[in-house]
Amino acid sequence: MVLDRDVTVVAEKGPGTVRIVAVQGPAVSVKGGSPELRDVAVEGAPVRGPAVLVGGGRPVLDHCAVSGGRIDIVRGTAELRGCTVEDAEGSGVHVTGTARVVLEDCLIRSAAGHGLTLSDAARAEVRHTTVERVTGCGIVLAGESQGTFDDCTVRHVGDAALLVQTQARPLLRDCRLHDTRTQGVRAVEGHGAATTAPASAAEENAAAADRGEPRTRLDKCEIFRTGSEGILAGGTARLRLDDCHIRETGGAGVIAAGTGRVELDRTRVVDVPGTGLAVVENAELRVHGGTVARTGANGVHATDRCTVRITECAISTTAYTAVHIAGSVCFELRSCTVRDSAQHAVRAESSAYFTAEDTLVERARMTGVDVKDADAVLRRVRVGETETGIRLDTRHRPLLDGCEVLRTAKTGIEIAADTGAVVVGGRVEGSGSAGVFLDERSEAWIEDLTIADVQGSGLVIWSEARPRVRSVTIAGTAKNGVYAGVGAGGLLEDCAISATGFPAVFVGPQASPVLRRCLVHDTDEDLSQAEDAAARFEEYRTRKVKSPTVPTAGEGDGTRPACAAGTPPDTEVAVRENAGEDRLPDLLAELGELVGLEGVKREVESMAKLMQMVKRRQEAGLQPPPLSRHLIFAGNPGTGKTTVARLYGRLLAALGLLTDGHLVEADRSALVGEYVGHTAPRTTAVFREALGGVLFIDEAYSLVPAGQSTDFGHEAISTLVKLMEDYRDDVVVIAAGYPDDMERLIASNPGLASRFTRTLRFDDYTSEDLVRIVQHQASLHEYRLGEETAAALLAHFGSIARTERFGNGRTARQVFQQMTEQHAMRVADLSAPDADDLTVLLPADVPVAVA
Repeated sequence: MVLDRDVTVVAEKGPGTVRIVAVQGPAVSVKGGSPELRDVAVEGAPVRGPAVLVGGGRPVLDHCAVSGGRIDIVRGTAELRGCTVEDAEGSGVHVTGTARVVLEDCLIRSAAGHGLTLSDAARAEVRHTTVERVTGCGIVLAGESQGTFDDCTVRHVGDAALLVQTQARPLLRDCRLHDTRTQGVRAVEGHGAATTAPASAAEENAAAADRGEPRTRLDKCEIFRTGSEGILAGGTARLRLDDCHIRETGGAGVIAAGTGRVELDRTRVVDVPGTGLAVVENAELRVHGGTVARTGANGVHATDRCTVRITECAISTTAYTAVHIAGSVCFELRSCTVRDSAQHAVRAESSAYFTAEDTLVERARMTGVDVKDADAVLRRVRVGETETGIRLDTRHRPLLDGCEVLRTAKTGIEIAADTGAVVVGGRVEGSGSAGVFLDERSEAWIEDLTIADVQGSGLVIWSEARPRVRSVTIAGTAKNGVYAGVGAGGLLEDCAISATGFPAVFVGPQASPVLRRCLVHDTDEDLSQAEDAAARFEEYRTRKVKSPTVPTAGEGDGTRPACAAGTPPDTEVAVRENAGEDRLPDLLAELGELVGLEGVKREVESMAKLMQMVKRRQEAGLQPPPLSRHLIFAGNPGTGKTTVARLYGRLLAALGLLTDGHLVEADRSALVGEYVGHTAPRTTAVFREALGGVLFIDEAYSLVPAGQSTDFGHEAISTLVKLMEDYRDDVVVIAAGYPDDMERLIASNPGLASRFTRTLRFDDYTSEDLVRIVQHQASLHEYRLGEETAAALLAHFGSIARTERFGNGRTARQVFQQMTEQHAMRVADLSAPDADDLTVLLPADVPVAVA
């Protein structure tokens, strides 16, 4: 039958009484008009080509039964109402080109291939339709096709219920996808496979810029009893699920891979044998609301270089770690609950960056939050009923801000060996052993923390640990309030210790902690220490202590500072007050010995005296004058900027204005990330390493490349400005680089100009300065230079062209290395060299200058 005009064909005696059977070719061809077939059975030819071919017009098939061939719609608009399509090959219904189709109350089944296929720029509206028992996928969208599916069911299919390829855009509402051989939904947009090789930074940025509205959307849909994953999104797929339910899958609930993006809003992923949500490669996952529960592996697993943000979500009852983060992942938990994990609640490792805010973690059989080699920021996180509360083991310096750790079987907070951490505010209560354990050589900053009702010691400082502890309250410990192990040190200021089962403070052999303005009260004994302990007590007070050990002027009056037993109090106090400032002359002398840099040395010495006066005014109770410690070092390479920065930090530490005075060097590569969301965590991590010391940013102007207003460096600068304000008393930032370029840097952000108010200019070394540097290097390495050699060096440096490649001090050191190499070659030919032969550098050893 060929239809090319407006005509209605009806089975007069009802459905199934009229059959249109093809011998070859389509049984029904539509070429134009608006024809209608009603209650007709259409059977395809034995070769199984199309049973119905729509090449134009606007046909309507109403309650027709099509079998033995597919429905091909290549042009025009077709409408199928109450139809059945079965026993087709390739696809039950195939819509291609720019054709459109409307399916309502239809059934597509028993196809040797896919159920419904949309390709090219085809469009479909599908309502109350079922696809079942097909050997391929239930629904396939390819090319730039689009389709809306309302109240549809796809079940018992040989592949995925929904396959989305390239740039297709399906929208499913109130649909059910179940009993599939593979996935419920497989979106592989832009690629022929579900996974891709790691992308370059440029490809990642391009993919990030393309992550706008999701192309695949599911609203109030159910996905269950799948053969493998519930959702698999790869390539450049952009997929969003709203108020959906994924359960009883054969693998993971959702996998996001490639460079695509998956968004889950109020979606439940439960009862899956694998991981609930898995994110790999360079994918991005955003979860808001919903539940991940009863998983056979992890609740959430993220690795490689993906980005994950989860808010207001409940993750519970996982067979492995609830949230497992690895690789270079950027992961954020906000306002979530993580419960009942058979392993860790959260485990962040490798080079991952993990942040959590306003999140509840409880009932993990292992650690609540375990950070291994990664970086982490936890704000207002509550951890309870775990084995260990929070454990940090990393070269980074994680931040715990306002966190609570309650009722742990073992330690509340554990800072591992060689780990630095910052703990601000919060509470540790009900620990089964130590409240806070600082392992050997760790360097923790702890401030405004409360430690209460623990079964071990409140704060354990293990061997060679050097914490800075301020305004910490320790009460109700079964053992010591503070336990300082062998060789432990650190500073405890303004702390209160009470109600301890053992002596409030224990100081082990060779331990040397300083307790300043600390109060011990309402306990039996205040101190127990080894004979060779070297603890210091400054303005120490006791109140209601039955057996005070450290002497005070009177119980609780604090009228004179106390000291370690056997040390005259007046002598001890004098040593304490002047120990830092006594180092100033030596440090200033070391500064003065530097070659050249006369103007810089005068500036630094002037600042040191100013800061010394500031400190004394503060000690006298007077307001300090306005003072910015951050500096710009402007000069060419090799002019001693790093050396002066290191000395500057040591000067500030000697004055008590920095706790450590150490130097952390950074450049653009250390601060700026390679893709969206990567820069702020990297900058923050480097900044935290510099807490208590100096952050030296070399070639800082490279953060704002000329003519690139959208460069990630601007984000690094904004992050630095905020951190400099948040930690203005704890870090000094020095930005260094070429003079002209540094002016561009300061102009790039208004916050920089107000923080960097002083610039030190490092002039190039003169030829005489360079000779002195070589002479200094020679003395360090036990060589000697005669007058003639010094004269030859002077002539050599005078003949070198001062181009952009000239290295100043580096050039001098390179020349010295070349001289030692030439000397070695010359002396090697001597049969019996004497002491002078082995140590004296001659004019012949001076290299030939290249003009």
